Amino acid sequence: MDATIAVKKIRIQDFLSELTLFNELNDSELDDVAQASVEINVDRGNLAFQRGDPCNGFHIVVCGQVKLALVSPQGNEKVIAILRPGQSFGEALMFMERPYIMSAQALVDTKLLHVPKTAVLAQLALDYRFVQKMLVSLSQRLYELINDIEAYSLKSGSQRVVDYLLQCNQHARTSSCHLECSKAVVASRLNLTPEHFSRILHGLCTNRLIRVNGRAVTIVNIEKLRGYQGRILP
Repeated sequence: MDATIAVKKIRIQDFLSELTLFNELNDSELDDVAQASVEINVDRGNLAFQRGDPCNGFHIVVCGQVKLALVSPQGNEKVIAILRPGQSFGEALMFMERPYIMSAQALVDTKLLHVPKTAVLAQLALDYRFVQKMLVSLSQRLYELINDIEAYSLKSGSQRVVDYLLQCNQHARTSSCHLECSKAVVASRLNLTPEHFSRILHGLCTNRLIRVNGRAVTIVNIEKLRGYQGRILP
């Protein structure tokens, strides 16, 4: 479901030209993709699509934040990814002509750009560089999926949390960072229960490696925190 919200107006050509996938297209090609694409504004908490909806293109996050999740018939949710501006989703299903197998929910007021399959196929037929970049993008998703499987299968919950905090710290480039969404959503993304996630955070605090205040996390000793990646906290 779409909703009209107050998010900044963009020039689609300018936005696309900043993305790796499209940054080698010429002005005419960017115009073609932009004219075929549709801006979608989604209110916080609303769905951009849900499982079973047809996939006839892919989405790019312009601003805001999107949660991709699987939901069981009983209502249990497994968060697959939390996407930030510039990230895209739906390319593989678009090529496979399969319906969506997950839902996409806006965690904050969000603007998406929907690029239809027809526009993608037109560019694939014109430019081998675009073909290469699309293959790289799909390969990156596969690589991330394998990393997730490795983490869920071979790493402890503590190790997954430490990896996540170090990644957040890398993005923040300071000793303080914010959890990108609620603790329950982060826990699901890391394949943990909220209670287990909280216990791990408490253990890291007890070991004086981090301080937590709501969603704000301060890394007290980053070298020791890195050292805990190979160990299981109590």
